[in-house]
Amino acid sequence: MQTISRSVRFLLVFGLAVTAVFAVAQEQITAAPAEPAAQALQFVPVPPCRVVDTRNPNGTFGGPPIQGGTARSFPISQSPTCRIPLGATAYSLNVSVVPMGPLGYLTVWPTGQPQPLTASLNSLDGRIKANAAIVAAGNGGGAVSVFATNTTNVIVDINGYFVTQRTASLAFYPMSPCRIADTRPEHGGSGPIPGGNTTNFHILTVPGCTVPGAALAYSLNFSAVPNGPLFYLTVWPAGGPRPVVSTLNDTTGTIVANAAIVGAGVGGDVSVYPTNDTNLVIDINGYFAAPGAPNALQLYVANPCRVLDTRQPGGGGAFSGMLVVDVLGSPCGVPNTAQAYVLNATVVPQGALGYLTLWADGASQPVVSTLNAVDGSITNNMAIVPTTNGKVDAFASGTTQLILDLNNYFAP
Repeated sequence: MQTISRSVRFLLVFGLAVTAVFAVAQEQITAAPAEPAAQALQFVPVPPCRVVDTRNPNGTFGGPPIQGGTARSFPISQSPTCRIPLGATAYSLNVSVVPMGPLGYLTVWPTGQPQPLTASLNSLDGRIKANAAIVAAGNGGGAVSVFATNTTNVIVDINGYFVTQRTASLAFYPMSPCRIADTRPEHGGSGPIPGGNTTNFHILTVPGCTVPGAALAYSLNFSAVPNGPLFYLTVWPAGGPRPVVSTLNDTTGTIVANAAIVGAGVGGDVSVYPTNDTNLVIDINGYFAAPGAPNALQLYVANPCRVLDTRQPGGGGAFSGMLVVDVLGSPCGVPNTAQAYVLNATVVPQGALGYLTLWADGASQPVVSTLNAVDGSITNNMAIVPTTNGKVDAFASGTTQLILDLNNYFAP
C-alpha cells in the first residue's frame, strides 16, 4: 500500500475523478480483511473535550493545517486538556473539517497502521463538515493519523474511550432504532429550538422508545433542520457545563445529520445548544450500561475495510428503495459473532436524497434516518447498526450510490 501514489489513492478511495462532471472511476477496491482484536473493549464516557484544532497556533494539537496529500498524527492520550489515559485502546471522536476549498476526502486511522482505502468524510463544496468516528489508538501515545487530499484545518473532539473491562466501564446494548424527538410541528413537535440557548431532551421517558434507567450513555443520531445557516450545534450530558466542542455544522442551512455517543446527564437527559434556531430530530440505536445484563456487547477493533461500493464493478450500481448488504459475506472478514457493526456510510446521490436509513436485516424498517442529502451533495455519517444474520438493510428515498466502510464491531 505504501507504493500507491496519492493521486491513485484518491481515485481508489473516493472513486471520482475531478472533472467538469465527477465521473465514476472503475478501479476495483481490494481492502485488507478485518481481524478480530484479542481484547473485548468497554466504553468510558468523558465530558466532551477538544483535543485538536489546527486553527490554533502551531503545536502538537494545533496548527498548521494539514496540507493536501499529507497526513498528520495526533497523540490523543498526551492531550494536556482532555486527560485521556494512555491505556485507552480506542476513542469515540467527532472530526470536523474547515477546508481551504474543495476537499476530496479525509481519512482517520490508528497511527502505525497502513493508511486504509476508506474515507471518513468528504467536502467537495468546501463547507465545514463533521463526522463521528470510533478509532483505535495507534502508536506514539495512542495516536491517530489524519490524511487529507486537499489542505484543510481539522478539529477533533472526544466524548469517551474504550478499554479492557474495568470498574465503571460500560457494555453496549443495541436497540431497534427508534425516534427520541422531532421538534418539527408537522411531525407533532413544538417547533424550532432557539439559537443561543440550551434545550434539554428526555431520553428515558419517550413513549414507544424504551431506554432503561440503567443507561449511562447513548448512541444517538442528531439531524438538524434549520431555518437558515446553523454555525454549529453542541450536545452534552445535561447538568454539566456546555463544553467548547461541536457536534455538527450546517453553514449552508440544509438538513445535516451526525452521530454522537452522549453521556446520560441529570435525569438521563442530554443538552443541546444551537447557535441559530433549528428544528432537531434525535434517533437512538443503542445505549451503554454496566455489563452483566442480557445482550451485553463489547467493542472489537477491526482494520478499516470497505464493505460495499455500489459504484464499483459488481457493486450493483445506484439504487433507490431497499438494498440488502451482506457484511458477513464481504471481504472484510468480520466474524459471525458480531451483533452490531460500526459503519461509515457515504452517499453519492444522483439528485436530491431526502434520507437514507440503515437497520438490521429482517426487522421492520424503522421510522428513523441515518443521513440526509437533500442538496444532492456527497454526504457521510457514522452508524452503529445491529445485525442478527450478518446483513444490514438500507433504504434510500432517492437514487444514490452507497459506500459502506467498516471500522469496528460489537460482539458478546
